[in-house]
Amino acid sequence: MGDEIGNSEFKDVDYSNYWNKLASETRLLQQMFQDRCFEDGHAMFGLEQEAWIIDQAYQPAPENPYLLKQVKSDLLSPELAKFNIELNVTPQRLAGDGIQQIHQELSELWSKCEQGISSRKLKLQMIGILPTVKDSDLTLNNMSEMNRYRALNEQVLKFRDGKPIHLDIVGTEHLKRDHDDVMLESAATSLQIHRQIPADQSARFYNASIILSAISVAVAANSPYLFESQLWEETRIPLFEQAVEIGGYGNASRGPIRRVTFGSGYAKESILECFNENLDHYPVLLPVEFNADESELKYLRMHNGTIWRWNRPLIGFDENKKPHLRIEHRVVSAGPTIMDEMANAVFFCGLQEYYATIEDAPEGRLEFSDAKINFYASAQHGLDTKIRWLDGKKIAINHLILDELLDHSQKGLQQLDVNSDLIDEYLNVIRARVSNKQTGASWQKKFIATHGKNVAALTETYWKNQQSGVPVHLWEI
Repeated sequence: MGDEIGNSEFKDVDYSNYWNKLASETRLLQQMFQDRCFEDGHAMFGLEQEAWIIDQAYQPAPENPYLLKQVKSDLLSPELAKFNIELNVTPQRLAGDGIQQIHQELSELWSKCEQGISSRKLKLQMIGILPTVKDSDLTLNNMSEMNRYRALNEQVLKFRDGKPIHLDIVGTEHLKRDHDDVMLESAATSLQIHRQIPADQSARFYNASIILSAISVAVAANSPYLFESQLWEETRIPLFEQAVEIGGYGNASRGPIRRVTFGSGYAKESILECFNENLDHYPVLLPVEFNADESELKYLRMHNGTIWRWNRPLIGFDENKKPHLRIEHRVVSAGPTIMDEMANAVFFCGLQEYYATIEDAPEGRLEFSDAKINFYASAQHGLDTKIRWLDGKKIAINHLILDELLDHSQKGLQQLDVNSDLIDEYLNVIRARVSNKQTGASWQKKFIATHGKNVAALTETYWKNQQSGVPVHLWEI
């Protein structure tokens, strides 16, 4: 979905032509799995950082064209709304000090962006949902000027037969809104964690990512408010699911076949099953035409980009056009600081490695339905959640992290040959955050409880704390 497209208007024949090429590329992908074509040599790691551009009043500023003009970099790209921007990093090996290199590169790019927009007195903020964003900000006037976004909006509404997007989130308070476009999606920003995985263990890594999603979303929760309503600890989860609410064939509105989805089950043999499901159950959303060799899998990759699994399997290619497999872990909120984000990513990668490689596969000990229940409960309640774990018993998620999961993440990172000092540095941030029970979400709620529902003051104080670089567990009210 990161690629621009040539037009946003399509004919019936475009859909049939695209589906035929998608079917052909899916068969080719199956052959690639059989022939063991994928690069398996290195555990590579990368990030996508989504962020908000805000003005002096800490309101969304639709200025990503200006930022992109001032800071010319292939590592920057516009998001759906003009007040959002995406920062990318050069993938690195997890082994050694690769994590530190990514941390440094992201920090430097962030600083360049801040400097690039400072002359207009604009700021960058990393947070799941900006507390000051208003419903009136989420209009097509603030959509980024790209064909792919216009096409996405038109196609989503087409599949919904023109019916408005209905937002209905029940949390501490109850929020209901109707929208005539997909711009609600732009109110949610995340840190997307990419991890290259071995093809012969792809099912294990995918399943581990699903099971660990409840842990990631709880420990990184940073979106308690939307339109000044206090909802879930990570309101970004129901917001995104409802903002692009279309189903599979027949536009099914119930069941597991959703465009934004936790998934329909564990993988049994490999993540090829996800791409077969893409073909069999999801109608083509953007039937663009590519002038590319079939081996590039352009149609398959574009189609996959319009299906937003919270753990999305990806096909990529290196500079030598050698294909590889990745899992994109999409559940982690943006912010509060780069240090917090890196700790979240490192914690997850260690856990993923551990649970994907232990002899007793965790997916054999936890039903998929329980993993799904755990995920949504954690998004709603954060570190106060009790989840069902691998022994079949319910446990407080903060105790599970402190008593068991930090050690397991450390073992996984050691298996990956990550520098031991880096392991300690990042995991200690998670340990302190969970011990203090202060995530970005809980800090925001404490601020409002102390100072009243002044979201501008909340956003200003949050931004100042973010600028300090001090991890959120040390933030005062």
